[in-house]
Amino acid sequence: MKFFDEARIEVVAGDGGNGAASFRREKYIPFGGPDGGDGGRGGSIYAIADRNLNTLIDFRYTRMFRAQKGENGRGADCYGKGGDDMELRVPVGTLIRDQTTEELIADLDHDGKRVLIAKGGQGGLGNIHFKSSTNRSPRKCTPGELGEQHELKLELRVLADVGLLGLPNAGKSTFIRAVSSAKPKVADYPFTTLHPNLGVVRVDDNRSFVIADVPGLIEGAADGAGLGHRFLKHLQRTGLLLHLVDIAPFDPAASPAKDAKAILKELKKYDQALFEKPRWLVINKIDLVPEEERAARVKALVKSYKPERHFVISAISREGCRDVSFAIMDYLETLRKHENPDQVG
Repeated sequence: MKFFDEARIEVVAGDGGNGAASFRREKYIPFGGPDGGDGGRGGSIYAIADRNLNTLIDFRYTRMFRAQKGENGRGADCYGKGGDDMELRVPVGTLIRDQTTEELIADLDHDGKRVLIAKGGQGGLGNIHFKSSTNRSPRKCTPGELGEQHELKLELRVLADVGLLGLPNAGKSTFIRAVSSAKPKVADYPFTTLHPNLGVVRVDDNRSFVIADVPGLIEGAADGAGLGHRFLKHLQRTGLLLHLVDIAPFDPAASPAKDAKAILKELKKYDQALFEKPRWLVINKIDLVPEEERAARVKALVKSYKPERHFVISAISREGCRDVSFAIMDYLETLRKHENPDQVG
């Protein structure tokens, strides 16, 4: 299934039914009075977060959604039937914005969350509501209200605790395969990853976290180079970023420190808040460096990058990956305790 993380749709709630102007006419009851019923309300449209979905592909081609109209009222005190509500199921993590104003309407950040995005119109009043001691045969009734109509933008941002950052071919997909059960495509050419991948890392029976791998970022992404900044939004909900750097690039003239700083520059251009997130340096492919050169190369990179924490691993052989997983788990548990002190035993 293709991965779609943006969609534009139009939602139109149902109009309310019209009220009826009617009078009771039965044998031997010549002046029965008004008996026009109210119109039914129009159907509303709701968005519901569904954890069984992971893409907005359902909205790729179907872009107009109309709820059912309410029925008109009738005589003999008959009220019109209300229109059925419509529910649009979207992946957990979907943001709903107004296309014109960019105003955030809803953030469906947990499974089952249900939000009204277009309210159906109220039904009109029948003439039974307008009778009085001075107006015993009212002919007045009101039309139903129009349902709300909106043009909306749906934007999916995956929910993950940790996000992977780095150049194409830095080993992000290999790393996520090493620490989780996710099986993203791995190949020896750039941009193997074309859409975000999620993996659940279980450090033991009751301790786990979710990690997200997004397509690689390159210098000039702000100007559209490579896949640009398109997928960085999927890292904005994470609590920690892991910046993977290839310590043994294929090009001998390449500088890991220079390339790492170029990625940080692009990150800052995209979003200052994302740039300021806690970020650890993970030095990958150490197995490709001769043992006598490893310490010097790592020291030079760490000195230039100045990370909060750093790790040295080989994702292909899984060397050091377990230590990274446990360190992340400890960090996330500490973070959760500070954010929800009353919910942690």
